[in-house]
This record gives sequence, structure tokens and C-alpha cells, in this order.
Amino acid sequence: MSYRAWCSDFYVNMKLGLKMDLPAAREPVLELFDRIRRQVPSLSRLRRTDSEVALESPEGEPSLMWVAMKATSLRAGYVNPPDMAETYRLHRFLLETAPYFLSISPLDIDSVDLVFGFDLETEHDRDIIVYNALFSDSRLSGLFDPDHDLPIDVQPFIGLALTPEGDWQAFVEVKTRPKAADGSSARHLPEPISVILTVRKVGPVATLDELPAVLASLAGHAERLAESRVIPHVITPLRDEILSH
Repeated sequence: MSYRAWCSDFYVNMKLGLKMDLPAAREPVLELFDRIRRQVPSLSRLRRTDSEVALESPEGEPSLMWVAMKATSLRAGYVNPPDMAETYRLHRFLLETAPYFLSISPLDIDSVDLVFGFDLETEHDRDIIVYNALFSDSRLSGLFDPDHDLPIDVQPFIGLALTPEGDWQAFVEVKTRPKAADGSSARHLPEPISVILTVRKVGPVATLDELPAVLASLAGHAERLAESRVIPHVITPLRDEILSH
């Protein structure tokens, strides 16, 4: 399935969450990033902030890639990938390579996340779009009096346990705004509606060699949930509501 066909922008992010801080020394980080750059030459720009160091592809390209390190996480993302196989190759390469440069132990792994993000652009009030598409015919609509009330914060978040043990989880979130610079909710900024599907494997692994298989299982869950639930029951109603205005 071409996920990009359903939205303005589509991205696939991966996060390796850790219990212990990653090395702060220059050498292992730069050696890892240089190894990544040799494998993926378009990842050529180094960026650093107070909390993160990142390797990114040049701005302005239709498809963007990035790899980033924070104190207790290693993340990567691909925006508008040409195909899903290329996306998974980036994430798999990072999981196969980074632990040996950064001295990551199997016991250190807290979780592995795979994220499918769908951005839907609209010029209309995003909270009203989400309310009309997802809540107007539900029992929750009884919370609103249409003659007097106006939805101003409609951002549903649902979590699911995919196994009885709860170690495989999925989360679906609809976001109508980013955070403003002061930390408040930026309701009036011209941002898209974002539908975010996160599939998570919780807990350590027995060996680092298991990580590619974990990624493959996460991808299977994410694709199944996206195609059978998120697209028909969340994204399609949102798109229909946007197009009706």
C-alpha cells in the first residue's frame, strides 16, 4: 500500500529506548555517524542542540532522512520514503550497527518503537475537523452542546496491548497542534492534523542479534494496523471531512 497517497506527508520513525545514558564522548558518536554516512551518503549534515546530536540529509529534498541521539535513546526517521523497503533498511542498519559503537547491552534496552505518521493538511479548524469526523456520531458527542459549545481540544489517544503479556503494544494518537515555544498548546498555528501509529516492543532482548527480528515484527504489526484499522477508521473519515469543506 502507498501510505503517502492517504496524506500530505508520511513518515516512518524508529526509536531504541535505553535505561542507561549513551556515551557522551566524541569518538564513538562521530565514528558511528561516519559509518552511517558511508552506508547512506545523503546523511551528510551534522546538527547539535543542548539535548541531541543528529545526522541529517540536506534540506529541501522531497524525501528526508535523519538519525539522532539523546541521552537515553537512539532514533531515526524517513519522511516521504520512496518505498517501505528503503525505510526499513535504514532502521535495520542502525539497529545492527549502533550497539557495537555505543556499547549498548541487551539488558540496557528498554523498548523499541516503530512509528507511522500521517499528516493531513487543512485550512479549517483542526479540532472541529477531528470532532466532526470521529466523535459527532459517538456517545462522546453528548459532552458537547452544539448550540453553545465549540470543540477547542480534540486529540484522542488510544493504547492497545497486542499480547496477553502486554510486551507488544500499539498506540494511536490524533494531534491537532504542536506545542508553542512557551510550552502552551499552539491551536492557531498553520499545522496539519497528525495521525500517529506507534507500535512498541517493551523490555530487554536476549541478544543484540534479535533486534532486526523485533523490527520486522513491529513492521508487520504496524502495517496490519495501519491498513485494517487506522486508515479506514481514522484517516479516511478525517480526509472525507476535510474534503467536505
